[in-house]
Amino acid sequence: MATVLLIIQLFVALALIGVVLLQRSEGGGLGIGSSQGMGSFMTGRGTANLLTRATGLLAAIFFALCLTLALLGRGSSTAPRSILDAPAPSAPVAPAPAPAPTVPTN
Repeated sequence: MATVLLIIQLFVALALIGVVLLQRSEGGGLGIGSSQGMGSFMTGRGTANLLTRATGLLAAIFFALCLTLALLGRGSSTAPRSILDAPAPSAPVAPAPAPAPTVPTN
């Protein structure tokens, strides 16, 4: 369940980045949000309203997914795992010396 939500969140984040980049900024941005780039599909004002609403909707979905994933991940582990909870590593023990090879007597 969490994996599916995480994948959906990835796609929403990528869509949100794309919609924000399409918007026309004061400096012109990518310029795609202007009426020249959209042809006769929508006016400049209609395109700006559409992109603004899409940004707000995607941001709300992203926020809801973040909260949902945080709540799902809250109770997933049975015991708190921390590096400080683990016992300290003991001093390395030197390996026992290998037995001396025996020489066969003839």
